[in-house]
Amino acid sequence: MKTFVCTLLVGLLCLPPSLAKASPPKVQVYSRLPGEVGKENTLICHVTGFHPPELNIELLRNSQAMAGAHQTDLAFEDDWHYHLTKIVPFTPQKEEVFACKVTHMGKTKIYTWGTCPSLSHH
Repeated sequence: MKTFVCTLLVGLLCLPPSLAKASPPKVQVYSRLPGEVGKENTLICHVTGFHPPELNIELLRNSQAMAGAHQTDLAFEDDWHYHLTKIVPFTPQKEEVFACKVTHMGKTKIYTWGTCPSLSHH
């Protein structure tokens, strides 16, 4: 079984360019519940549609990496593009900025969590 899985992974990573073209990731940053100051929540960064599969996700609080984040296993879609999700529990406070930093093919972009009015008006 191990040999089969390794062979499958090597095969997927070595697809001819015609089957899997380089594609930038599509990123969604959201919370499990509506954002409220002082209320426990979960920050989620969902990244889809990218190829090649080498990708790094960091969840940030005020530009600093957040501890305790968990990442799903890399999975592929029917068209040989990949998706990955990273989550972390958090309790937003007034004036804090939360974001997802994604690095793919040497390019890094930061996607900010869209806070709700209750976070900005307390």
